[in-house]
Amino acid sequence: MAARIFRPAKTAMQSGFARTKAWVLEHEPGSARSVEPLMGWTSSSDTNAQVRLEFDTKEEAIAYAERNGIAYIVTEPKVRKHQAKSYADNFKYGRIGRWTH
Repeated sequence: MAARIFRPAKTAMQSGFARTKAWVLEHEPGSARSVEPLMGWTSSSDTNAQVRLEFDTKEEAIAYAERNGIAYIVTEPKVRKHQAKSYADNFKYGRIGRWTH
């Protein structure tokens, strides 16, 4: 059973970068989830699916996986290109397009 080492992306619901700096080690699901017949809850017999470890660096996560004999796959984060924007640019002279409704 392999594990995935990655850095989480920024959530679409917030504008901040909280909880995106750490590297995460998550285990791949070992068995399929099943629906419990009485209550209808989704359950799994795989307890590793509940484990989510956070590390400060990618090297620490890789060292942990190798030390414990866990096969792993490293997913590099995509680099965001920062675009500097100014509110005043909406009203500048020579702007292409209307700025009102």
